[in-house]
Amino acid sequence: MGETDHVLIVDDDRDIRELLSTYLEKQGLCCTAVADGRAMRAALQRSTPDVIVLDIMLPGDDGLVLCREIRAGKHRAIPILMLTARDDETDRVVGLELGADDYVAKPFAARELLARIRAVLRRTRMLPPNMQVTESTRLIGFGAWRLDVVARHLLADDDVAVALSTAEYRLLRVFLDHPQRVLTRDQLLELTHGHDAQAFDRSIDILVSRLRQRLRDDPREPRYIKTLRSEGYVLSCPVTPLAGAM
Repeated sequence: MGETDHVLIVDDDRDIRELLSTYLEKQGLCCTAVADGRAMRAALQRSTPDVIVLDIMLPGDDGLVLCREIRAGKHRAIPILMLTARDDETDRVVGLELGADDYVAKPFAARELLARIRAVLRRTRMLPPNMQVTESTRLIGFGAWRLDVVARHLLADDDVAVALSTAEYRLLRVFLDHPQRVLTRDQLLELTHGHDAQAFDRSIDILVSRLRQRLRDDPREPRYIKTLRSEGYVLSCPVTPLAGAM
């Protein structure tokens, strides 16, 4: 992680904001704590945090609305860790579908949140060796798409760029590094998260669904990422490394 990682906390509970800010700052992090979406937007205008801790239950625009807004804007690459009021799978599923990178259920220990923040930052900044950018290859071609591994976005045939979240990029890189090979959900979790993998069975399914949307892939008859019942997923098209100017 960086010398001083900046955490933006968005929670309407003043006690939680103060508790988390005090604890995380004692652990060497820089914190900005705000109570709602309006204050979050103002904070993002002033500076770009390394990670956002976002409560779902907020006055005005709730955390799910704000997560969708972040993923659609210029701050789309910032990892988001969502706080849920209870250990409710519905909250987790919806949050992950909208682009959250992880979640913590209230009540939680500040130490657990710190561990999740560090894990999310590790996953954001570190790629396995086979995912590192090389000087000779900037673009990876597959089907009608090219992946720009420097800008971390997709390019369509018309050169229109399609933005990817960090989690979507990592998953796509795994598929591109293992084309036309069946990968189980456990393998995908391990390859994308490593030792930070969390045991949430539907998280990979949700991420695959998000990636299919980016690829404009029909989930009923997908062209790129196919589902093999009881086995896993496979990227069904050939992959070609392309030279590109760095």
